[in-house]
Amino acid sequence: MNWRNTTDRYATLSIAVHWLMLLLLIGVYAAINLHDLAEKGSALRADLKIWHFALGMSVLALVALRLTARLVSGPAPRIAPAPPAWQQRLAEAMHLALYAFMIGMPLLGWFAVSAKGDPVAFYGMQLPLLIGPDKGLYRSLKDIHETIGTAGYYLFGLHAAAALFHHYVLRDNTLARMLPAPR
Repeated sequence: MNWRNTTDRYATLSIAVHWLMLLLLIGVYAAINLHDLAEKGSALRADLKIWHFALGMSVLALVALRLTARLVSGPAPRIAPAPPAWQQRLAEAMHLALYAFMIGMPLLGWFAVSAKGDPVAFYGMQLPLLIGPDKGLYRSLKDIHETIGTAGYYLFGLHAAAALFHHYVLRDNTLARMLPAPR
């Protein structure tokens, strides 16, 4: 396993965590969207809500590993051919937005569930409430969480579209640097 970035590829851990994060986020979105389709009061609906919470908190845990991997793996691999400075700044802004999302959304959800007065289930454990029950605050936090969650579709879609644009139109190595197997 390669723990350090090379000049043209990310480290194995960084690649694995990147794609695991994608799977977790798909799970988070699938759980909440299927929850909305399940019959109110059903066991399936309750289970999907628990999975949404657990997977969301897993995102928060994995982002800590992701940031650690980013710190220890060294400088990012170069993009060849090198993009213009404005594209580099845009990519940095996108990554900042993605990290803010991956940290902010689980915390916002945890605060919302705490304000509702419900425990946050995390794989058989119950996480502590971050704040006391407050129904008005719960509704506000829930609305914000849902709005940012909807924006997340666009954020991730734009990230994926940019990677594909770089790969198929610009023909640089942006996507290849993060693929699980070298091409």
